[in-house]
Amino acid sequence: MADRITTHIDWFILLPIVALLLFSVAFVYSASASFADVKFGSSEQLFWNHAIRVLIGLVLMIFCAKVDYHFWQDKSKTIVMIAIGFLITVFFMGEHAKGAVRWVRFGPVNFQPSELAKFALVLHTASLLAAKKVFIRDWRKSIVPVMVWMIPICGLIALQPNLSTASVIFFIVMTMMFMADVDAKQLAVIVVAGIGAAAVYAVSAEYRLRRILSYVGSSNADESVKYQLDQALIAFGNGGVTGVGPGQSRQRDWFLPESYGDFIFSIVGEEYGYIGVCLIIGAFLLIVWRGYAVARKAPDAFGRLLAGGITTTLAVYAFVNAGVTCGVLPTTGLPMPFISYGGSSVFFSAIAVGVLLNVSSHSGVYKPRGQRRSNPNLEELPTS
Repeated sequence: MADRITTHIDWFILLPIVALLLFSVAFVYSASASFADVKFGSSEQLFWNHAIRVLIGLVLMIFCAKVDYHFWQDKSKTIVMIAIGFLITVFFMGEHAKGAVRWVRFGPVNFQPSELAKFALVLHTASLLAAKKVFIRDWRKSIVPVMVWMIPICGLIALQPNLSTASVIFFIVMTMMFMADVDAKQLAVIVVAGIGAAAVYAVSAEYRLRRILSYVGSSNADESVKYQLDQALIAFGNGGVTGVGPGQSRQRDWFLPESYGDFIFSIVGEEYGYIGVCLIIGAFLLIVWRGYAVARKAPDAFGRLLAGGITTTLAVYAFVNAGVTCGVLPTTGLPMPFISYGGSSVFFSAIAVGVLLNVSSHSGVYKPRGQRRSNPNLEELPTS
């Protein structure tokens, strides 16, 4: 029975992830064909780039699903140090794009270190909090060790500049500490301080301030940001309930910037309509529900926090991206997991899901009804 438990595939996680990845190939092709034809002379250039990355991502996910998640616990410090090293490298050999320096090129490979850093920090935070569970209410032994790693990572990412990613990573770590039962008052102090620091940094640059003004509808708003959001909303309006049909988007043809990247969700809304949008949101809701179920039934504190952190990361990125494209949230540069064009996001998200699948295989959430029973070996986090 134990062998079956550790090799079982959680279809409630795997199937929606695979579906999102496979459909993303069609989404990216439709959203990028016109742009790729003009820029590269082939409408299929970005399609093939993304298809190859999806294939590699699936292989990485399956491989990591077979590796016992405890393997990563002792390696977490090394991985997060490597991530910090890459973040520092960005300032010396990073590539300038869209007013920021967020990518490092190694030959033909363009790598975004912040994608590695966010999951590396989730992994190391889970390891630290699990190791300190006896002292979880002592801020010196629980909060401080986490902050030692979180502050430099968030700081380096914010300086790229990439405040949205830094803020989301901060929120994910705070959520993990809440899950670990860190003292609520101490956690509140950190949250307030973090929000204050982010607010000051947000208004310290004119372009960030103009983005905020765009969100609140000020006449001093950034016209380029306003234009992009307007075109995204037009795309949703064109789609209606059933959409205009695959490959029939009009907004992708030089109206909507980043139509195959951060704003691909609006192209999906135009071509597949309200029904397609609901199916994607439903897929993410299924993943989030199952991910937290895995976290709740994980056999130890590390598994619980790791599963919870990975699930929170996927959930926040998906729903922030959807909120931005719908105009509910201020414009940011966060991709839609598994759907937006981009290698780093696909690779590291796939690896994270592979780890989540392995935690699930140890948790027993997939057992047939007749075999489900409480696990006497469950290691619960402290409640006081």
